[in-house]
Amino acid sequence: MRTLIIGNVKLESPFILAPMAGVTDLPFRLLCREQGCGLAYTEMVSAKAILYKNRNTKALMEVGEGEGPVALQLFGCDPHILSTIGAQIEDGPYAWIDLNMGCPVPKVVNNGEGSALMKDPKLAEQILTAMVKKLKKPVTVKIRKGFDESCVNGVEMAKIAESCGVSAVAVHGRTREQFYSGKADWDMIRRIKEAVKIPVIGNGDIFGPEDGVRMMEETGCDGVMIARGARGNPWIFSRSLHYLETGEILPPPSPREIREQILRHTRLQIEYKGEYLGLREMRKHIAWYTAGLPHSSSLRGRVNQADTFEELLELIMEVG
Repeated sequence: MRTLIIGNVKLESPFILAPMAGVTDLPFRLLCREQGCGLAYTEMVSAKAILYKNRNTKALMEVGEGEGPVALQLFGCDPHILSTIGAQIEDGPYAWIDLNMGCPVPKVVNNGEGSALMKDPKLAEQILTAMVKKLKKPVTVKIRKGFDESCVNGVEMAKIAESCGVSAVAVHGRTREQFYSGKADWDMIRRIKEAVKIPVIGNGDIFGPEDGVRMMEETGCDGVMIARGARGNPWIFSRSLHYLETGEILPPPSPREIREQILRHTRLQIEYKGEYLGLREMRKHIAWYTAGLPHSSSLRGRVNQADTFEELLELIMEVG
């Protein structure tokens, strides 16, 4: 089995669930973990929101029993706040604390946070230095290829992170300007891997088991971060690991397996969030799980009208 060591943390699989707002909550992370995910990230959490005791942050930071290693991802742009909050929360059940320098969302970028930090290497260096100095647990960072085509500085940023004492860098091979469109630049991941000695985790365009293994072969990266390819598809972790270890591609899940997973996911959502919120959270997940299945668009329309678990259960039984 191929392991991945980051700081003092040993992961049993190099395939990692990326942080995704509105997706990588506790129930979904549990399902990915059951499928062999090496580590999962929380949804990104605002350091300022923790500082000001925003009540929504508690749920984002919760880690369940049996989840295995979970990393908490912070975003912000103030070195003092980020390092203070990082030190304050690191005693929690987190493998390490990650700094988000990749989020492309306008309201985050317009605050000078997320991928806006790609434009300000000096500030990024101050933040990472302060965090590494204050935290006992490993500090990692997620970056992009650059901010836009006039600011393609992924290699420079990775070198800065390494010089600050960061334990690993994750690289999304797109600029902020691209958001999630176009093709991810795996060559940038390779160049970063060649430029630094710390572990590099590649991210971008991983939608099947062959993709992650090909990324490792082509770039030399130490781990693979899976984002959109995991939505409605937690099996991507078990299938990727199996392919890495045996060279054999397992068949995709059957409609029956998909139905059972939707049921389990729905029950977990209701257990953690209550029926009202849990059912509404499941609407997007069911759309992802059933994409490509016969009659999936009419099923999605009816799922969006279901207000009780019983109503949803009846619809889920139609899958497969």
